[in-house]
Amino acid sequence: MLIHLVRHGEVHNPEGLVYGALAGFGLSARGRQQADEVAEHLGQEPITAVWSSPLERALRTAEIIAVPHRLSVKVSANLIEWDVGNWTGIPWDELSLRRPGELEAYLADPTDLPFSPESLQDLARRVGGIVTDAAEAAEGDMVFVGHQDPIQAARLYLTGRSLTYQHVERPGHASVITLQRGNPWKEIAYWQPE
Repeated sequence: MLIHLVRHGEVHNPEGLVYGALAGFGLSARGRQQADEVAEHLGQEPITAVWSSPLERALRTAEIIAVPHRLSVKVSANLIEWDVGNWTGIPWDELSLRRPGELEAYLADPTDLPFSPESLQDLARRVGGIVTDAAEAAEGDMVFVGHQDPIQAARLYLTGRSLTYQHVERPGHASVITLQRGNPWKEIAYWQPE
């Protein structure tokens, strides 16, 4: 069994906000094109299920990926974005001023964020858990569409790597991380649109 962890396509965000779980942040034109490229990339794979975060940008990406397989998208709140604190709605370029020290702490060591309501360890278990549970209950390959930090945390968790690598080789927009089921899972491919 293979699973494909997919980060959603590029988001329309002209104000440069930390959008987190805010509604109304859909794919940009480039993001829709990226989702089309992922759908083409995975189009010949034996996909039997496509799962998605409920957030619009992930859900639209998942719907596009599901079309060639004639599948409906399964939505799970366990795939939602990581809430690291009161960053939502703040412009990225003001974050350090409005939440002093938090962005710097996140960049320095995301495994130790006392201001975060969800630890990185809990995030990894949350997203890795839905992947593991779905894999045990299904036959065939599956796609899970989510967000950068949750996808990366699940990637590390499932492959048995340390969460201290959270900021190393992070998935780009519409990237596909392919894992083969095992104990631990094995990463066998990484793909990203041009």
